[in-house]
Amino acid sequence: MAEGRPITFLSDYGTDDEFAGVCRAVISQIAPDAPLIDLTHGIARQDVRQGAVALANAIPFCPPGVHLAVVDPGVGSGRRAVAVAADENRFLVGPDNGLLSRALDRLGGATAAVDLASSPFRLEPLSATFHGRDLFAPVAAHLSLGARLEEAGEPMDPAMLATLELPTPTIDENEVLAHAIHQDAFGNAILDLDASMLSAGPLRPGERLEIRAPDGRFEALWARTFSDVEPGDLLLYEDSSGALALAVSGGNAAGLLDLKLDSEISMRPL
Repeated sequence: MAEGRPITFLSDYGTDDEFAGVCRAVISQIAPDAPLIDLTHGIARQDVRQGAVALANAIPFCPPGVHLAVVDPGVGSGRRAVAVAADENRFLVGPDNGLLSRALDRLGGATAAVDLASSPFRLEPLSATFHGRDLFAPVAAHLSLGARLEEAGEPMDPAMLATLELPTPTIDENEVLAHAIHQDAFGNAILDLDASMLSAGPLRPGERLEIRAPDGRFEALWARTFSDVEPGDLLLYEDSSGALALAVSGGNAAGLLDLKLDSEISMRPL
């Protein structure tokens, strides 16, 4: 596989420093013809949850190949560095801190995993603070060229992979209690719900609902898109990843409702 399979790359490195570019350079030295797709390097610094949500949202649209993700506040500590196999002959490479977990769920779970601590593919000397360059990037490049997963590191039980600790929604016949697990750059608040979870609940598309949030009581419409409501109005909608979210047409729902990470939101039919 001389060309190399596609590699996608997500990180919190930003664009002001050389970090993302150096990782790309390492990959290009090893697999110069592998397609390299930057998903984003704009994840908030050390925000593992934001990185996990972004990776999970993107991965259904990525070509099968190697998915490199680095949001690594624990670099140099005892946290594991891993490469993980999933269906469709995909590999995910990154720190074992929950960053890969939601994407793996989207892919049906891990089929195999290795610990990269002593990977023969790592660069020497290994920096204690830049595993993206010295460990994850070269491993991703070699997997792209056809290396077997077991060549990259020591086998481990996929059940031992770290997961994210997230709140759990509650749905009964009169009320839905959800949580704002992510806020995008437009101020839309992504909830820990999807429409299928509400099939037997009290809310219906096209109907109005009462929202209770940290900043008080609001009315909203379960709408298809932003233009279904007047500018400044609140809506519940299904976002492009399939999650339910709250938005303000032409505005900022997280700001209006004073939502923080994991803020609880009550939703009832009107």
